[in-house]
Amino acid sequence: MLGYVTLGTNHMERALPFYDALLAEFGAKRSFSNDRLQFYSGKGGMIAIGKPYDGQAASVGNGTMVALPARDREMVDKVYAKAISLGAADEGAPGERLPTFYGAYFRDLDGNKFCVFHFTG
Repeated sequence: MLGYVTLGTNHMERALPFYDALLAEFGAKRSFSNDRLQFYSGKGGMIAIGKPYDGQAASVGNGTMVALPARDREMVDKVYAKAISLGAADEGAPGERLPTFYGAYFRDLDGNKFCVFHFTG
């Protein structure tokens, strides 16, 4: 359903190493870029990190969250731990939220919110 998601950053030099390491856990890597965007591609989709087109400062969307599917609970735990080790802020440690939903929540270095989840239902 989604083609890609773009997340804003005010610090490309800090954001790209974070995403290089984090998205590698999903088998994604840098694909194409231009003067303000870096795309990461992997099985199932793309994420772009960049400076806003309008030239204004990037800001976090209130209520906006990107959810990344994991192959199992162990991957949820691993990706969450990786994000925290890279400087992400905890927004909810790994755990069962519903009988069929196991997830973890964090914010990247710019404050964008993520969920890594495994759904068994």
